[in-house]
Amino acid sequence: MSGTVLAVGGIDTGIGKTYTTGLLARALLQLGKKVITQKIVQTGCEGIAEDILEHRRLMGIEVQDVDREGLTCPSVFRYPASPHLSARLEGSEVDLHRISLSTLALQQRYDLVLLEGVGGLLVPLTPVLLFADYIRDAGYELLLVTSPRLGSINHTLLSIEACQHRGIVIRGLLYNCFQNIDKLIADDTREFLGRYLAKAGCAAPIIDLREGLLDLDALERLSLS
Repeated sequence: MSGTVLAVGGIDTGIGKTYTTGLLARALLQLGKKVITQKIVQTGCEGIAEDILEHRRLMGIEVQDVDREGLTCPSVFRYPASPHLSARLEGSEVDLHRISLSTLALQQRYDLVLLEGVGGLLVPLTPVLLFADYIRDAGYELLLVTSPRLGSINHTLLSIEACQHRGIVIRGLLYNCFQNIDKLIADDTREFLGRYLAKAGCAAPIIDLREGLLDLDALERLSLS
């Protein structure tokens, strides 16, 4: 029986997807879950993807054999740009079939695969396919990472609408409060997003992310405990 894949996407680049993915994987490991992380595409580096290395650091484990085999990030490009451009500059294209096969191979070894996206939901993986379209076609549910920083309400609502338009199920809204924040803005933004989700008929819980582990209650609300 193959494991489940859960996508981790963000409303924008630099929103905290990598930290959130690693933090979530660590919490699940500590519950005894057989979990691994995967990065769909990494740009701006060579060898084992930088985000995968950060996941392992956060999880408190060594680099795994599946990392060395290239299964956890089968597409790595040197130029720090959108995947479609980075690949083109190397005379290549993101190999979606290879990514799918790598995910399937991980599903045979693990109960849960956390698939981290790249940039925001509508980042192009190829000239004709966006990340959101990839996870829609694969049938993956989504954990959407957002934050209370200025501009996040607009980006979050657009991301939710993009998911609803495609029929992507949002499993949870992960509210990144790691950085120094204005509490007044953070509380108001969280309340606004909660009202919007309810109005949109979306039952996804909002999970506050702060320093330290995600607790059992948060995992239960995400149906991951």
